[in-house]
Amino acid sequence: MDEQLFLKKLNSLCTSKEIFDLLSSLEVMSDTMASGALQRISEVEVDDNGLKNPEEVLENEVFRALCFQFEFESSKLSNTGLLNALQALVKLRIDPQSTVMASLLSEGEERLGKEQLTVKNLCALGESLLELEGPSCATLEQIVNHMQEKDIEKWSPTEIVMVYKMLQVTVREGKQYQDLLNRLNSVTLTTVSQLSPESTSIILNSLVVLHQTRAVPLVTALCKHSVKHIPYFTGDELVNVLEAFLYFGHREQIFTEALETHVPKSIFTMHPQTVSKVMQYCCRKMILSKPIFDAVAEGFISDADRFTTDQIAGYIIPFGTLNYLPPSASSLFRKLETILHTRLNHFQPHTLVNLLHSCVLIQRYPVNFLPKIFNPYFLQQLQAQPPGLDRFVMSQLTQLFLTVTLECPFYEGPRLLPKYQVKAFLMPHSSLDVHLLRRVKTGLLYLLKKRTYFASEVSTPYFYTVDIEIKLDEEGFVLPAAQCEEVHRRIALCVDGQNRFCVNSHNLLGKEAIKQRHLQLLGYEVVQIPFFEIESLQNCRKMAEYLHKKIFPHTYGLSC
Repeated sequence: MDEQLFLKKLNSLCTSKEIFDLLSSLEVMSDTMASGALQRISEVEVDDNGLKNPEEVLENEVFRALCFQFEFESSKLSNTGLLNALQALVKLRIDPQSTVMASLLSEGEERLGKEQLTVKNLCALGESLLELEGPSCATLEQIVNHMQEKDIEKWSPTEIVMVYKMLQVTVREGKQYQDLLNRLNSVTLTTVSQLSPESTSIILNSLVVLHQTRAVPLVTALCKHSVKHIPYFTGDELVNVLEAFLYFGHREQIFTEALETHVPKSIFTMHPQTVSKVMQYCCRKMILSKPIFDAVAEGFISDADRFTTDQIAGYIIPFGTLNYLPPSASSLFRKLETILHTRLNHFQPHTLVNLLHSCVLIQRYPVNFLPKIFNPYFLQQLQAQPPGLDRFVMSQLTQLFLTVTLECPFYEGPRLLPKYQVKAFLMPHSSLDVHLLRRVKTGLLYLLKKRTYFASEVSTPYFYTVDIEIKLDEEGFVLPAAQCEEVHRRIALCVDGQNRFCVNSHNLLGKEAIKQRHLQLLGYEVVQIPFFEIESLQNCRKMAEYLHKKIFPHTYGLSC
């Protein structure tokens, strides 16, 4: 039978029995036809759990005859026949120590040493060795060295992907191939539009593992190209893409929009780990996507009983971080409470603290579970596990304690011992928009006439730092900021730049919302000065007029 006709007929067959019947009808076949038959058998008989019908395949006389032929005539095989057969037998999980595998491997490595293999052959051999021996395989380095001598511009997308996979493992073993990578990155940039979902995901993952932070044009092109593949990525592939977006600090509005279309439609079929990664992406990029968050809430209510504790935290924590309650919030937190009652002891200590802390950010109070958190034994467990009781963790514990003190007066359980409390919450420099603060201070100076009438970045006795504090006496007159007597009212100005809000949104982040809530409960009059209200104010006088209306709404306007 003609080789092309045979391969066409072969690809129409769907069971190993049909393939064996076809092979039995032939008197003569080339090694390409024989290896093609093995490859087709591996395609129809192997699934995620391995070989579906081992006895029907491995004990079949035709199959055994094929293996016998490949074993004893390996030196006569074409490169394509040899390496296709090797790939098929690897996929069929044939014992690597068997004589047929040893013969094919030996022949492949001998031809490698004699430099008889094309790029396509090298990729096929590399893929088989990766499957059989993993990243520690010494021959992989030899293959990559041969690759460096080849003309990269002529490689196909499939070959490019395979080389990235091999580089990923060889570089992990401490080898350096940055020159090859630079050439490969440049060529890949020209082929991005041809890449499949799988190839796009593999290359992005390799770029992360290989720390290719300078390959910005390629990363940008791949991230944009990935948008159209979102409905077609497998769960693992989408996770790789999201991790690349996070690693390279990339954000695409059209990518978020594509997720907003895909996630609500697929939430009940997506793997929880994939959904957790989507939520992590939104959380880290501060993207409050209501379509995604609402769908994730519904998925949690429906399926959370089968989630791992890390997945539970991955679903819930972003709601607190981004300060969002979905329409199904009551059902969502009722489901979470039920799970915590049954599985509280299954959570890792740090995961549990992160989870409960995120709940109080959005005024969901886990009072039934705080006795465990404030228990000295639990705190010792926290201390024993990385990162231990660092400043960040102690700030979370202190804020949990402050929340029940201020917002849950009915709580009568154990309290957080003073030695586990911080004296002041960390205020990352990045959370304060220095330029915006300077503009507000200039406007205040214009309004109040003296710099002594307000103080900036004031540490309070209650853990929080106030952006700007103004003190008033009983009659409403402004007092010098340094005065401590006869203070009747304290006004806390929260100068909220863009980085205190979700991206492209007026929705305050959870950590800022709880701060303003607590300052109010501690007796401050909180006045929010958000960036979007003042960015259009052109001069000092307009800023002063705005501040007058915000801070002193019941007094007459500016006298100057």
